[in-house]
Amino acid sequence: MSVTKERAILFADLRGSTALYLKLGNSEAAAVVTHSLARLGQHIVQGGGHVIKTLGDGLMAAFDDPDQAVEAAVVLHDSVDKLTPAPDVLPARSHVLRLKVAIAWGETVEVDGDCFGDAVNVAARLLDLAGEGETLITGPLQRQLPSDQQERFRSIDRLHLRGRQEPVAVLRMEARRFGDTLSTQMLESPATDFPEGLRLSWLGSERIFSTADMPVVLGRSPQASFCVSDSRVSRSHARIESHSGQIYLTDLSYNGTHVRFEHDDQILTLRRGTCTLHGSGVISLGAPPHDPTSTQIQFEVLSFSDTLPQY
Repeated sequence: MSVTKERAILFADLRGSTALYLKLGNSEAAAVVTHSLARLGQHIVQGGGHVIKTLGDGLMAAFDDPDQAVEAAVVLHDSVDKLTPAPDVLPARSHVLRLKVAIAWGETVEVDGDCFGDAVNVAARLLDLAGEGETLITGPLQRQLPSDQQERFRSIDRLHLRGRQEPVAVLRMEARRFGDTLSTQMLESPATDFPEGLRLSWLGSERIFSTADMPVVLGRSPQASFCVSDSRVSRSHARIESHSGQIYLTDLSYNGTHVRFEHDDQILTLRRGTCTLHGSGVISLGAPPHDPTSTQIQFEVLSFSDTLPQY
């Protein structure tokens, strides 16, 4: 028997399990991941939801109350942060496992314990665009929240998700984003006019994106805003966005994103981290810039007023 109703669908995915298996070995790492997922499932139930199924290193859950889904996401992130193995086990990493979460609201159909529908598809696709420590939600979910909860989220534009014709309004939980995950990777940019756009060039192809066009997703997916073809590049490899008068680059990949600024020999490596883009330089996806076979995208931060004729 099927049950149709509107609800919040939450997808959560543990990041860092590959490194865990390399450090601990298959048996011990599997025990850590299994224990972590079990704890996440307990928090979901305690928060008013129920786990639909586990998916490798992640899980899918449903909530009748959208407010409870948002609160559960906060608890899940905090829970994973506290599940770090003891320092004598992994002294080189302060946080081995991290979490990313996506939540969508809409009509779903539950059949034999599984769940289907547009909200399920949107939440699954949205999870691909989330970075470590992030919670992304859809516009329909935000509209279901009380006003004080709505203020916790910042819009990052309407995005085209794979398998869906109409773009989806996507928002990010601000409290966990431009504070915790950004602080360690921020670079100070020169005191100039606020950037108004970005030029990206690769293999003779050039595109200009205004800040109104952002976020821009770099990757090998045909749905990516700036699509490149390289097996080392993830489908959604990195995201460029504008916030508070700056342009930020966030790595979303398995193989990392590297940045080299013009007139600077230093290479900044992002692994699920974020940095500020300024001036010009190279964004290298999946391999560092000194690898001649890597995908190297030339970038230039633009102030369109500089290009206007002066009278």
